[in-house]
Amino acid sequence: MANAASMREEAETIAVKALGFVAADPELLPRFLAITGIEAHSIRQAAGEPGFLAGVLQFILA
Repeated sequence: MANAASMREEAETIAVKALGFVAADPELLPRFLAITGIEAHSIRQAAGEPGFLAGVLQFILA
């Protein structure tokens, strides 16, 4: 059974891949930016904030 640290790391990896998917999609990216209020040049910084990657996953699931 995986420990909490490895599960968190795996979840972060999935969320980063989801962010890459959103960023590469010309229809999803503007919607994501509008919903989150983040500017495109601020995504990298925002990705380090607590809860941002969870928000990316919520966006994908919505």
